Amino acid sequence: MSTAETAPLSAAELKLLFSDLASLSVLLLAVSGGPDSTALMVLAARWRQTLKRKPALLAVTIDHGLRAESASEAAEVGKLAHKLGISHRILRWTGKKPRTGLQQAARLARYRLLAEAARAASASHILTAHTLDDQAETVLIRMARGSGLTGLAAMRKLTLFHAAWRAPSPLGGEGRGEGAKALGSAAPHPTSALRAEVNLLPLGRREEGAAPLYLVRPLLDTPKSRLVATLKAAKIPFAEDPSNRDPRFTRVRLRTLMPGLAREGLSARRLALLARRLSRANFALEAAVDRAMAEVADEAPDRIAFQAQGFSRLPDEIALRLIGRAVTLLGDEGPVELGKLEALYDALDAAQSTGARFRRSLAGALVTLGPGQIIVERAPSRHGRTLTTCKAGRAGRPKSR
Repeated sequence: MSTAETAPLSAAELKLLFSDLASLSVLLLAVSGGPDSTALMVLAARWRQTLKRKPALLAVTIDHGLRAESASEAAEVGKLAHKLGISHRILRWTGKKPRTGLQQAARLARYRLLAEAARAASASHILTAHTLDDQAETVLIRMARGSGLTGLAAMRKLTLFHAAWRAPSPLGGEGRGEGAKALGSAAPHPTSALRAEVNLLPLGRREEGAAPLYLVRPLLDTPKSRLVATLKAAKIPFAEDPSNRDPRFTRVRLRTLMPGLAREGLSARRLALLARRLSRANFALEAAVDRAMAEVADEAPDRIAFQAQGFSRLPDEIALRLIGRAVTLLGDEGPVELGKLEALYDALDAAQSTGARFRRSLAGALVTLGPGQIIVERAPSRHGRTLTTCKAGRAGRPKSR
């Protein structure tokens, strides 16, 4: 590892990390007590000292109650926050914990509690300590799970997620979350310009009038090694979560492969560069979907109707995203799984080619091929529902376009 990858962060670099946040009045910091989030808190405190107009900083530690040490680690975060002049709150994840999918459930609980704390503190931005290493691992995880282009774009520095919570659904991730969840069933879909700036996390439905919350990752281009070096130079201790070394978890297993991949040229920076380039391509595709929506779609509050002929002339990727956007907007089961969306699209395309009847549900939406139209609307209740689809054996026929 080069000296540049192990040097503490300089004052000039520190100013750049937080420069876009100087106008905000309150910032909430998600601080677990590990090296990354501890460094985030220390760096934010240093940055604030350089400002004339100083925003209020609130550090929030989520105690998941999964380890005996978690309570004392949270208390240590509070002590350091006090020394840095930062307010601190400890929030606990209470209730029964699931036997399977524990990490996913803990992540969802963490974001829910952070969102609640941000609303209570009138903070519109939540800062997390995701690093360059986290970004690279996310790309590898999504590659392993067969993600599409949107998923491989991985994390962004700014992410919008729902400010008000009601019956939260699972987080995006792979292979869920390839389509962006709208800001509520009655809201228009986000524009491509917004999608280029943020990723939408489907953490729950936004209630009318609720202000948006943003997730900010100021350290996303910073290697973890530099954060550790910064803390060591300041002689600031931090906790180590043993789950970060537990080989039962996919991210940990992939982490052990990173040194070997780096020797072959596939370093964390190369993987992060891939994510940025794919994000740029994703922006262009979403802009094309916006144009296609305007040209071939007739939107109403309870349904979207596509001109069948115009839809059939679209490039496959644009048409796939277009139908996925409609299903996500009108369905009620959360984000669309990419593999299932692809299967529906292929079957729809085959039905258009052969003139077969087509009526199929996906993610709480109903897609029907009618005379000259493809109609997407909210699916009826599952109770007693019988849906017909295109006839057996037709879906595999060659496409017409």
